Amino acid sequence: MIQGKTAVVTGSTSGIGLAIARAYAKAGANVVINGFGDAAAIETERSGIEAEFGVKAHYSGADMSKGAEITAMIKEAEETFGSVDFLVNNAGIQFVSPIEDFPPEKWEAIIAINLSSAFYAIHAALPGMKARKWGRIINTASAHALVASPFKSAYVAAKHGIAGLTKTVALEAATFGITVNAICPGYVWTPLVEKQIPDTMAARGLTKEQVINDVLLHAQPTKQFVTVDEVAAYALFLSSDDARNITGAILTIDGGWTAE
Repeated sequence: MIQGKTAVVTGSTSGIGLAIARAYAKAGANVVINGFGDAAAIETERSGIEAEFGVKAHYSGADMSKGAEITAMIKEAEETFGSVDFLVNNAGIQFVSPIEDFPPEKWEAIIAINLSSAFYAIHAALPGMKARKWGRIINTASAHALVASPFKSAYVAAKHGIAGLTKTVALEAATFGITVNAICPGYVWTPLVEKQIPDTMAARGLTKEQVINDVLLHAQPTKQFVTVDEVAAYALFLSSDDARNITGAILTIDGGWTAE
C-alpha cells in the first residue's frame, strides 16, 4: 500500500521528521526530506536512505517560513516522483518567554513555521490527492494542541491552530479517499531535547536526573520519553488502509500527559 508511493516530510533532517521519513522509506515509499542543517550531514542521511532501503530520496531546502518555497517544494516533488501521496507537516520551532516579553519576530516565526507552513503544503498537495482520490495528510502537533503551558504562547497557539486546520481539511477531503490527522506527542527524546539538559541543570542547580524527571517529564505520568520511532510507527499506521476511517482525529502519544 505504501510501496512505490511518495512521502513529503517537512522538518525531516533530524529528530521526529527524519524517523518518519525513514519509516516511509523502509515501507517502500520514495521520500522528500526537508530542513536546515549541515549540508554534508544531510547528504549522508539522504544517500543513506537510498542505500539502505532501495528507494529514491530527494532533499528540498525549502524554507518553511516562506509560502512560495513550500509551494515550489510540493510541485518539485510531484514533478520528480509523479505524485505526493503522503504529506507529513512536521516542521517546528520553539521559543519560551512571558508574553509581555515575547519578541514579536519570534511570534511571527513560530506561527509561520509551526502553523502557516502546514496550510501552504496542504494547499499545494491536496488538489493532486483529490484528483487521484487518495492521500494521507499527517500533521505533527503536540500535547500543546490540547493543553497549555506557561511561557509558550506562540507554540501553544500554533499547535491549537494545527488541530483546527486538521479537522477542517479532514471534513473537506472526506469523500475523496483522503484522511487528515494530527499526532500529538508529549516530550520526545531527540538531540534537541538532550541539548537542553545541561543548560537547565546550570540554570536551576539540578542534577541530570532531576531535570529529566522533575522538569522535562513532570507532565508525563509514565515518566518515560516518547521515542521518535514510536511517533514514526504511529504515522505509518495512519497511512495504511487499516486507518482509512480515522480522519479529523487529534491523536495523543504523550505518556498520559493530557489524561490529567
